[in-house]
Amino acid sequence: MAFLDFLVDILSVPALLVGAIALFGLLAQKKPTTDIIKGTIKTILGFVVLGGGAGILVGALSSFGVMFEMGFGVQGVVPNNEAIVAMALGEYGTATALIMAFGMVANILIARFTPLKYIFLTGHHTLYMACMIAIILMVGGLEGFALIAVGSLVLGFVMALFPAIAQPTMRKITGTDDVAFGHFGTLGYVLSAWVGKVVGKGSGSTEEINFPKGLGFLRDNSVAISLTMGIFYIIVAIASGGDFVEANLSGGQNYILFSIMQGITFAGGVYIILQGVRLILAEIVPAFKGIADTFVPNAKPALDCPVVYPYAPNAVLIGFLSSFLGGIVGMFILMGMDAVVILPGVVPHFFCGATAGVFGNATGGKRGAFWGAFANGLLITFLPVLLMPLMGDLGFANTTFSDADFCGVGIFLGSIVKLFV
Repeated sequence: MAFLDFLVDILSVPALLVGAIALFGLLAQKKPTTDIIKGTIKTILGFVVLGGGAGILVGALSSFGVMFEMGFGVQGVVPNNEAIVAMALGEYGTATALIMAFGMVANILIARFTPLKYIFLTGHHTLYMACMIAIILMVGGLEGFALIAVGSLVLGFVMALFPAIAQPTMRKITGTDDVAFGHFGTLGYVLSAWVGKVVGKGSGSTEEINFPKGLGFLRDNSVAISLTMGIFYIIVAIASGGDFVEANLSGGQNYILFSIMQGITFAGGVYIILQGVRLILAEIVPAFKGIADTFVPNAKPALDCPVVYPYAPNAVLIGFLSSFLGGIVGMFILMGMDAVVILPGVVPHFFCGATAGVFGNATGGKRGAFWGAFANGLLITFLPVLLMPLMGDLGFANTTFSDADFCGVGIFLGSIVKLFV
Protein backbone atom coordinates (compact mmCIF):
# COMPACT_ATOMS: atom_id res chain seq x y z
CA MET A 1 0.00 0.00 0.00
CA ALA A 2 2.91 2.35 0.69
CA PHE A 3 4.21 1.77 -2.83
CA LEU A 4 0.70 2.18 -4.23
CA ASP A 5 0.30 5.48 -2.39
CA PHE A 6 3.66 6.64 -3.77
CA LEU A 7 2.61 5.61 -7.30
CA VAL A 8 -0.70 7.45 -7.00
CA ASP A 9 1.16 10.54 -5.78
CA ILE A 10 3.22 10.51 -8.98
CA LEU A 11 0.32 9.71 -11.29
CA SER A 12 -1.96 12.35 -9.79
CA VAL A 13 0.57 15.21 -10.11
CA PRO A 14 0.51 16.36 -13.75
CA ALA A 15 4.02 17.86 -13.64
CA LEU A 16 5.61 14.64 -12.37
CA LEU A 17 3.58 12.39 -14.65
CA VAL A 18 4.40 14.29 -17.83
CA GLY A 19 7.98 14.85 -16.67
CA ALA A 20 8.34 11.07 -16.31
CA ILE A 21 6.90 10.60 -19.81
CA ALA A 22 9.40 13.11 -21.20
CA LEU A 23 12.25 11.38 -19.36
CA PHE A 24 11.37 7.93 -20.71
CA GLY A 25 10.83 9.32 -24.20
CA LEU A 26 14.22 11.02 -24.28
CA LEU A 27 15.91 7.92 -22.88
CA ALA A 28 14.23 5.78 -25.54
CA GLN A 29 15.65 8.07 -28.21
CA LYS A 30 19.12 7.76 -26.59
CA LYS A 31 19.46 11.53 -26.39
CA PRO A 32 22.59 13.03 -24.77
CA THR A 33 22.44 13.33 -20.99
CA THR A 34 22.31 17.12 -21.17
CA ASP A 35 19.26 17.00 -23.48
CA ILE A 36 17.54 14.47 -21.21
CA ILE A 37 18.05 16.64 -18.13
CA LYS A 38 17.01 19.83 -19.94
CA GLY A 39 13.94 18.31 -21.60
CA THR A 40 12.69 16.64 -18.41
CA ILE A 41 13.14 19.71 -16.22
CA LYS A 42 11.62 22.11 -18.77
CA THR A 43 8.60 19.83 -19.19
CA ILE A 44 8.04 19.75 -15.42
CA LEU A 45 8.68 23.50 -15.26
CA GLY A 46 6.06 24.10 -17.95
CA PHE A 47 3.45 22.29 -15.88
CA VAL A 48 4.51 24.12 -12.72
CA VAL A 49 4.06 27.43 -14.59
CA LEU A 50 0.70 26.26 -15.95
CA GLY A 51 -0.39 25.14 -12.48
CA GLY A 52 0.70 28.48 -11.00
CA GLY A 53 -1.42 30.32 -13.55
CA ALA A 54 -4.36 28.03 -12.86
CA GLY A 55 -4.00 28.67 -9.14
CA ILE A 56 -4.08 32.42 -9.69
CA LEU A 57 -7.20 32.00 -11.85
CA VAL A 58 -8.98 29.80 -9.32
CA GLY A 59 -8.21 32.28 -6.54
CA ALA A 60 -9.63 35.17 -8.55
CA LEU A 61 -12.68 33.16 -9.63
CA SER A 62 -13.50 32.03 -6.10
CA SER A 63 -14.12 35.62 -4.99
CA PHE A 64 -16.24 36.16 -8.11
CA GLY A 65 -18.36 33.12 -7.21
CA VAL A 66 -18.89 34.28 -3.62
CA MET A 67 -19.96 37.76 -4.77
CA PHE A 68 -22.27 36.27 -7.43
CA GLU A 69 -24.10 34.03 -4.93
CA MET A 70 -24.38 36.83 -2.38
CA GLY A 71 -25.36 39.50 -4.85
CA PHE A 72 -28.08 37.55 -6.62
CA GLY A 73 -29.33 35.50 -3.68
CA VAL A 74 -29.22 32.04 -5.26
CA GLN A 75 -28.57 28.75 -3.47
CA GLY A 76 -28.07 25.27 -4.80
CA VAL A 77 -25.45 22.70 -5.75
CA VAL A 78 -22.12 23.99 -7.06
CA PRO A 79 -20.40 21.35 -9.24
CA ASN A 80 -16.70 21.09 -8.46
CA ASN A 81 -14.52 18.07 -9.27
CA GLU A 82 -11.94 18.75 -6.56
CA ALA A 83 -14.57 19.11 -3.84
CA ILE A 84 -16.52 15.93 -4.65
CA VAL A 85 -13.33 13.85 -5.02
CA ALA A 86 -12.00 15.11 -1.69
CA MET A 87 -15.29 14.05 -0.04
CA ALA A 88 -15.29 10.65 -1.75
CA LEU A 89 -11.72 9.51 -1.20
CA GLY A 90 -12.30 8.67 2.47
CA GLU A 91 -14.69 5.85 1.53
CA TYR A 92 -13.63 5.08 -2.03
CA GLY A 93 -9.90 5.85 -1.85
CA THR A 94 -8.47 2.33 -2.19
CA ALA A 95 -10.71 1.43 -5.12
CA THR A 96 -9.90 4.77 -6.74
CA ALA A 97 -6.14 4.18 -6.45
CA LEU A 98 -6.31 0.66 -7.89
CA ILE A 99 -8.61 1.67 -10.75
CA MET A 100 -6.37 4.61 -11.58
CA ALA A 101 -3.15 2.53 -11.61
CA PHE A 102 -4.53 -0.36 -13.68
CA GLY A 103 -6.60 2.00 -15.83
CA MET A 104 -3.44 3.75 -17.03
CA VAL A 105 -1.95 0.35 -17.92
CA ALA A 106 -5.18 -0.45 -19.80
CA ASN A 107 -4.89 2.87 -21.68
CA ILE A 108 -1.39 1.97 -22.88
CA LEU A 109 -2.50 -1.53 -23.95
CA ILE A 110 -5.54 -0.15 -25.78
CA ALA A 111 -3.32 2.36 -27.58
CA ARG A 112 -0.87 -0.40 -28.45
CA PHE A 113 -3.32 -2.94 -29.83
CA THR A 114 -6.29 -0.91 -31.16
CA PRO A 115 -6.74 2.03 -33.56
CA LEU A 116 -7.23 4.35 -30.52
CA LYS A 117 -3.61 5.57 -30.48
CA TYR A 118 -3.91 8.08 -27.63
CA ILE A 119 -2.12 8.21 -24.27
CA PHE A 120 -4.06 10.34 -21.78
CA LEU A 121 -1.59 12.47 -19.79
CA THR A 122 -3.86 14.68 -17.67
CA GLY A 123 -3.13 13.01 -14.35
CA HIS A 124 -5.57 14.83 -12.09
CA HIS A 125 -8.47 14.14 -14.47
CA THR A 126 -7.47 10.47 -14.54
CA LEU A 127 -7.74 10.47 -10.74
CA TYR A 128 -11.14 12.19 -10.81
CA MET A 129 -12.52 9.78 -13.43
CA ALA A 130 -11.19 6.79 -11.48
CA CYS A 131 -12.96 8.11 -8.38
CA MET A 132 -16.23 8.69 -10.20
CA ILE A 133 -16.12 5.17 -11.71
CA ALA A 134 -15.38 3.67 -8.28
CA ILE A 135 -18.37 5.50 -6.76
CA ILE A 136 -20.80 4.41 -9.47
CA LEU A 137 -19.67 0.76 -9.48
CA MET A 138 -19.61 0.42 -5.69
CA VAL A 139 -23.00 2.08 -5.28
CA GLY A 140 -24.22 -0.33 -7.98
CA GLY A 141 -23.03 -3.33 -5.95
CA LEU A 142 -19.68 -4.33 -7.48
CA GLU A 143 -16.80 -5.21 -5.18
CA GLY A 144 -13.48 -7.04 -5.06
CA PHE A 145 -11.80 -8.17 -8.27
CA ALA A 146 -14.85 -7.40 -10.44
CA LEU A 147 -14.86 -3.80 -9.22
CA ILE A 148 -11.19 -3.20 -10.04
CA ALA A 149 -11.25 -5.12 -13.33
CA VAL A 150 -14.37 -3.45 -14.72
CA GLY A 151 -13.35 -0.04 -13.40
CA SER A 152 -9.84 -0.23 -14.89
CA LEU A 153 -11.11 -1.33 -18.30
CA VAL A 154 -13.71 1.43 -18.36
CA LEU A 155 -11.13 4.03 -17.34
CA GLY A 156 -8.53 2.84 -19.88
CA PHE A 157 -11.13 2.84 -22.63
CA VAL A 158 -12.45 6.37 -21.98
CA MET A 159 -8.85 7.65 -21.71
CA ALA A 160 -8.31 6.50 -25.29
CA LEU A 161 -11.81 7.14 -26.66
CA PHE A 162 -12.41 10.79 -25.76
CA PRO A 163 -9.14 12.07 -27.30
CA ALA A 164 -10.08 10.17 -30.48
CA ILE A 165 -13.48 11.89 -30.53
CA ALA A 166 -11.87 15.32 -30.13
CA GLN A 167 -9.02 14.80 -32.61
CA PRO A 168 -10.79 15.89 -35.83
CA THR A 169 -11.43 19.32 -34.31
CA MET A 170 -7.97 19.37 -32.68
CA ARG A 171 -6.46 19.09 -36.18
CA LYS A 172 -8.45 22.18 -37.19
CA ILE A 173 -7.31 24.08 -34.09
CA THR A 174 -3.61 23.22 -34.14
CA GLY A 175 -3.08 22.65 -37.85
CA THR A 176 -1.18 19.42 -37.08
CA ASP A 177 -1.86 15.86 -35.93
CA ASP A 178 0.96 15.76 -33.37
CA VAL A 179 -0.95 16.60 -30.18
CA ALA A 180 -4.24 15.19 -28.89
CA PHE A 181 -6.70 16.52 -26.36
CA GLY A 182 -6.93 14.97 -22.88
CA HIS A 183 -9.58 16.61 -20.70
CA PHE A 184 -12.84 15.03 -19.57
CA GLY A 185 -15.14 17.73 -20.90
CA THR A 186 -14.99 16.37 -24.45
CA LEU A 187 -18.73 15.85 -24.89
CA GLY A 188 -19.23 19.58 -24.35
CA TYR A 189 -16.38 20.50 -26.69
CA VAL A 190 -17.57 18.25 -29.47
CA LEU A 191 -21.09 19.65 -29.01
CA SER A 192 -19.61 23.15 -29.28
CA ALA A 193 -17.79 22.24 -32.49
CA TRP A 194 -21.01 20.79 -33.94
CA VAL A 195 -23.02 23.89 -32.97
CA GLY A 196 -20.27 26.04 -34.49
CA LYS A 197 -20.52 24.14 -37.75
CA VAL A 198 -24.30 24.63 -37.80
CA VAL A 199 -24.46 28.36 -36.95
CA GLY A 200 -21.09 29.68 -38.06
CA LYS A 201 -21.18 29.62 -41.84
CA GLY A 202 -19.42 32.75 -43.08
CA SER A 203 -18.47 33.91 -39.58
CA GLY A 204 -14.87 35.08 -39.26
CA SER A 205 -12.53 33.79 -36.58
CA THR A 206 -12.56 35.36 -33.14
CA GLU A 207 -8.90 36.18 -33.76
CA GLU A 208 -9.88 38.42 -36.69
CA ILE A 209 -12.01 40.77 -34.59
CA ASN A 210 -11.34 44.29 -35.86
CA PHE A 211 -11.39 46.94 -33.16
CA PRO A 212 -11.89 50.63 -34.04
CA LYS A 213 -8.63 52.56 -34.25
CA GLY A 214 -9.29 54.26 -30.93
CA LEU A 215 -9.70 50.86 -29.28
CA GLY A 216 -6.59 49.36 -30.83
CA PHE A 217 -5.21 48.58 -27.36
CA LEU A 218 -7.87 45.85 -27.11
CA ARG A 219 -5.91 43.82 -29.64
CA ASP A 220 -3.67 42.97 -26.71
CA ASN A 221 -5.44 39.96 -25.17
CA SER A 222 -4.18 40.64 -21.66
CA VAL A 223 -5.55 44.20 -21.74
CA ALA A 224 -8.89 43.09 -23.22
CA ILE A 225 -9.30 40.34 -20.60
CA SER A 226 -8.34 42.71 -17.75
CA LEU A 227 -10.91 45.33 -18.80
CA THR A 228 -13.70 42.85 -19.53
CA MET A 229 -13.28 40.89 -16.30
CA GLY A 230 -12.78 44.08 -14.28
CA ILE A 231 -16.21 45.28 -15.43
CA PHE A 232 -17.81 41.95 -14.49
CA TYR A 233 -16.15 41.97 -11.08
CA ILE A 234 -17.39 45.51 -10.42
CA ILE A 235 -20.96 44.50 -11.36
CA VAL A 236 -21.08 41.51 -8.98
CA ALA A 237 -19.30 43.51 -6.26
CA ILE A 238 -21.94 46.25 -6.44
CA ALA A 239 -24.68 43.59 -6.43
CA SER A 240 -23.26 41.90 -3.31
CA GLY A 241 -22.63 45.20 -1.55
CA GLY A 242 -19.43 47.07 -0.89
CA ASP A 243 -19.59 46.41 2.86
CA PHE A 244 -19.84 42.65 2.31
CA VAL A 245 -16.86 42.63 -0.07
CA GLU A 246 -14.68 44.74 2.19
CA ALA A 247 -15.57 42.74 5.30
CA ASN A 248 -15.25 39.24 3.80
CA LEU A 249 -13.07 39.31 0.68
CA SER A 250 -10.89 42.37 0.22
CA GLY A 251 -9.44 42.67 3.71
CA GLY A 252 -10.78 46.20 4.00
CA GLN A 253 -9.62 47.39 0.57
CA ASN A 254 -12.14 49.52 -1.34
CA TYR A 255 -14.45 47.12 -3.15
CA ILE A 256 -14.12 48.87 -6.53
CA LEU A 257 -10.32 48.80 -6.38
CA PHE A 258 -10.50 45.17 -5.24
CA SER A 259 -12.70 44.32 -8.23
CA ILE A 260 -10.36 46.02 -10.69
CA MET A 261 -7.36 44.16 -9.24
CA GLN A 262 -9.20 40.84 -9.38
CA GLY A 263 -9.93 41.41 -13.08
CA ILE A 264 -6.26 42.13 -13.75
CA THR A 265 -5.22 39.15 -11.60
CA PHE A 266 -7.52 36.95 -13.70
CA ALA A 267 -5.80 38.18 -16.86
CA GLY A 268 -2.42 37.51 -15.26
CA GLY A 269 -3.45 33.92 -14.60
CA VAL A 270 -4.45 33.46 -18.25
CA TYR A 271 -1.13 34.96 -19.40
CA ILE A 272 0.87 32.59 -17.19
CA ILE A 273 -1.12 29.58 -18.40
CA LEU A 274 -0.37 30.44 -22.03
CA GLN A 275 3.35 30.69 -21.31
CA GLY A 276 3.31 27.34 -19.52
CA VAL A 277 1.53 25.66 -22.42
CA ARG A 278 4.06 26.96 -24.93
CA LEU A 279 6.91 25.65 -22.76
CA ILE A 280 5.29 22.21 -22.42
CA LEU A 281 4.57 21.80 -26.12
CA ALA A 282 8.13 22.69 -27.04
CA GLU A 283 9.42 19.77 -24.96
CA ILE A 284 6.74 17.07 -24.63
CA VAL A 285 5.98 16.50 -28.32
CA PRO A 286 9.57 15.66 -29.35
CA ALA A 287 10.11 13.63 -26.15
CA PHE A 288 6.88 11.67 -26.60
CA LYS A 289 8.07 10.50 -30.01
CA GLY A 290 10.47 8.18 -28.19
CA ILE A 291 7.63 6.58 -26.24
CA ALA A 292 5.50 6.19 -29.34
CA ASP A 293 8.26 4.74 -31.49
CA THR A 294 9.38 2.29 -28.80
CA PHE A 295 6.21 1.10 -27.08
CA VAL A 296 3.12 2.41 -28.87
CA PRO A 297 3.87 3.23 -32.52
CA ASN A 298 2.07 6.33 -33.83
CA ALA A 299 0.58 7.19 -30.42
CA LYS A 300 -0.24 10.80 -29.60
CA PRO A 301 0.00 12.55 -26.22
CA ALA A 302 -3.40 13.75 -25.00
CA LEU A 303 -2.84 16.94 -22.97
CA ASP A 304 -4.91 19.14 -20.66
CA CYS A 305 -7.41 21.72 -21.98
CA PRO A 306 -5.14 24.82 -21.79
CA VAL A 307 -3.14 23.27 -24.65
CA VAL A 308 -5.64 24.86 -27.07
CA TYR A 309 -5.76 28.33 -25.50
CA PRO A 310 -2.79 29.86 -27.38
CA TYR A 311 -4.46 29.08 -30.73
CA ALA A 312 -7.47 31.38 -30.11
CA PRO A 313 -7.05 33.66 -27.05
CA ASN A 314 -10.09 35.78 -27.93
CA ALA A 315 -12.23 32.64 -28.10
CA VAL A 316 -11.05 31.75 -24.59
CA LEU A 317 -12.68 34.85 -23.10
CA ILE A 318 -15.78 34.67 -25.32
CA GLY A 319 -16.21 30.98 -24.45
CA PHE A 320 -15.98 31.55 -20.71
CA LEU A 321 -18.52 34.38 -20.67
CA SER A 322 -20.93 32.57 -23.00
CA SER A 323 -20.72 29.28 -21.10
CA PHE A 324 -21.34 31.12 -17.83
CA LEU A 325 -24.37 32.78 -19.44
CA GLY A 326 -25.60 29.34 -20.48
CA GLY A 327 -25.17 28.18 -16.88
CA ILE A 328 -27.28 31.10 -15.64
CA VAL A 329 -30.03 30.34 -18.17
CA GLY A 330 -29.91 26.66 -17.20
CA MET A 331 -30.15 27.60 -13.53
CA PHE A 332 -33.37 29.54 -14.09
CA ILE A 333 -34.81 26.67 -16.14
CA LEU A 334 -34.11 24.25 -13.28
CA MET A 335 -35.76 26.66 -10.84
CA GLY A 336 -38.86 26.64 -13.04
CA MET A 337 -38.85 22.83 -13.16
CA ASP A 338 -38.67 22.62 -9.34
CA ALA A 339 -35.58 20.41 -9.76
CA VAL A 340 -32.21 20.41 -8.04
CA VAL A 341 -30.69 23.81 -8.84
CA ILE A 342 -27.18 23.68 -10.31
CA LEU A 343 -25.39 26.97 -9.74
CA PRO A 344 -22.93 28.08 -12.42
CA GLY A 345 -19.54 27.19 -10.96
CA VAL A 346 -17.10 29.79 -12.20
CA VAL A 347 -14.09 27.45 -12.37
CA PRO A 348 -15.67 24.76 -14.59
CA HIS A 349 -17.31 27.40 -16.75
CA PHE A 350 -13.95 29.07 -17.28
CA PHE A 351 -11.86 26.01 -18.13
CA CYS A 352 -14.60 24.12 -19.98
CA GLY A 353 -16.28 27.20 -21.45
CA ALA A 354 -13.00 28.66 -22.68
CA THR A 355 -12.13 25.35 -24.34
CA ALA A 356 -15.61 25.08 -25.85
CA GLY A 357 -15.10 28.57 -27.27
CA VAL A 358 -11.89 27.49 -29.01
CA PHE A 359 -13.59 24.36 -30.41
CA GLY A 360 -16.62 26.35 -31.59
CA ASN A 361 -14.38 28.96 -33.18
CA ALA A 362 -12.51 26.26 -35.11
CA THR A 363 -15.70 25.22 -36.91
CA GLY A 364 -17.83 28.37 -36.83
CA GLY A 365 -15.79 31.46 -36.04
CA LYS A 366 -17.24 34.09 -33.72
CA ARG A 367 -20.80 32.73 -33.83
CA GLY A 368 -19.50 29.22 -33.27
CA ALA A 369 -17.44 30.32 -30.26
CA PHE A 370 -20.42 32.08 -28.64
CA TRP A 371 -23.22 29.60 -29.31
CA GLY A 372 -21.04 26.53 -28.99
CA ALA A 373 -19.84 27.60 -25.55
CA PHE A 374 -23.40 28.57 -24.61
CA ALA A 375 -24.50 25.02 -25.46
CA ASN A 376 -21.65 23.68 -23.32
CA GLY A 377 -22.87 25.84 -20.42
CA LEU A 378 -26.35 24.32 -20.69
CA LEU A 379 -24.91 20.80 -20.95
CA ILE A 380 -22.80 21.04 -17.79
CA THR A 381 -25.81 22.46 -15.97
CA PHE A 382 -28.27 19.67 -16.79
CA LEU A 383 -26.00 16.60 -16.84
CA PRO A 384 -25.07 16.85 -13.13
CA VAL A 385 -28.77 16.71 -12.24
CA LEU A 386 -29.02 13.30 -13.93
CA LEU A 387 -25.79 12.03 -12.34
CA MET A 388 -26.57 12.88 -8.71
CA PRO A 389 -29.16 10.12 -8.06
CA LEU A 390 -26.60 7.49 -9.14
CA MET A 391 -24.01 8.53 -6.56
CA GLY A 392 -25.56 7.14 -3.39
CA ASP A 393 -25.10 9.26 -0.28
CA LEU A 394 -22.75 11.57 -2.18
CA GLY A 395 -25.72 12.54 -4.36
CA PHE A 396 -27.03 14.50 -1.39
CA ALA A 397 -23.83 16.53 -1.00
CA ASN A 398 -23.76 20.20 -1.90
CA THR A 399 -21.40 19.55 -4.81
CA THR A 400 -20.94 17.04 -7.64
CA PHE A 401 -18.80 16.37 -10.72
CA SER A 402 -18.82 19.32 -13.07
CA ASP A 403 -17.37 18.42 -16.48
CA ALA A 404 -19.44 16.75 -19.19
CA ASP A 405 -17.52 13.47 -19.57
CA PHE A 406 -17.67 12.64 -15.86
CA CYS A 407 -21.43 13.05 -15.97
CA GLY A 408 -21.83 11.26 -19.30
CA VAL A 409 -19.72 8.25 -18.29
CA GLY A 410 -21.34 8.13 -14.85
CA ILE A 411 -24.90 8.22 -16.22
CA PHE A 412 -24.14 5.56 -18.85
CA LEU A 413 -22.21 3.32 -16.46
CA GLY A 414 -24.81 3.67 -13.71
CA SER A 415 -27.58 2.69 -16.13
CA ILE A 416 -25.64 -0.40 -17.27
CA VAL A 417 -24.89 -1.46 -13.68
CA LYS A 418 -28.58 -1.17 -12.77
CA LEU A 419 -29.44 -3.57 -15.59
CA PHE A 420 -26.89 -6.29 -14.82
CA VAL A 421 -26.01 -6.09 -11.12
